[in-house]
Amino acid sequence: MTSSELWGPESAERYDSEETEMTSAAVLGATVDFLADLAGDGRALEFAIGTGRVGVPLRERGVPVAGIELSEHMAAVLRRKVDEDTLPVVLGDMATTVVPGEFSLVYLVYNTISNLLTQDEQVECFRSNAARHLRPGGRFVIELGVPPLRFLPPGQVAVPFDVSERHPGFDTIDPVEQLLVSHHFTRDGEDGRYRREASRHRYAWPAELDLMARVAGLRLERRVADWDGSPFTQDSPKHVSVWRKPR
Repeated sequence: MTSSELWGPESAERYDSEETEMTSAAVLGATVDFLADLAGDGRALEFAIGTGRVGVPLRERGVPVAGIELSEHMAAVLRRKVDEDTLPVVLGDMATTVVPGEFSLVYLVYNTISNLLTQDEQVECFRSNAARHLRPGGRFVIELGVPPLRFLPPGQVAVPFDVSERHPGFDTIDPVEQLLVSHHFTRDGEDGRYRREASRHRYAWPAELDLMARVAGLRLERRVADWDGSPFTQDSPKHVSVWRKPR
């Protein structure tokens, strides 16, 4: 049993419309360019493919894509965009579920590695799944936020990440367990009411991910601040990291 929380039907139906920035041409263009270059003439496998926000345009670019998705409701939204023959999806968790064949690229975007709430499961995602699916010379890519602990003064446990009229949001952090809960208050309609949602995540530092990769027999090839290739610095709020399986 995976520790990941399951997306239900209502959340799946709202996902694309609420993630307008992440579905914009500016974000998706750079993301697909980056991943297509790494995939080359090989196949790509997306862990936690969701509604196909990235997988569908990557397939349209000409890269054969397969996916693993825990939520049947998210997969159902994807299926309305593209058929099974064009983009096959296996229902299951990203730490153990197997897809037939080998891939030149396995990738996880938009913080989804943090949906696995234990270190053991995150290690298995690297060792038992990413490394197992990669052909020699293949690459594993993760997009993940840097834990915002620098914004926590002594005694404070909450950090805001969005302060807007439609969507106030903040994270509460447990540094001992490395658990982060994202709290969202989203305004629906014109009646002024807010819908409250929360999701749990296990955050990991880049160095911890590098150690997980080493356990899996992978080596860090590149780390940048974003899909546009900008340098990763101490002030970067997230990173895109690439590990490679030896030939």
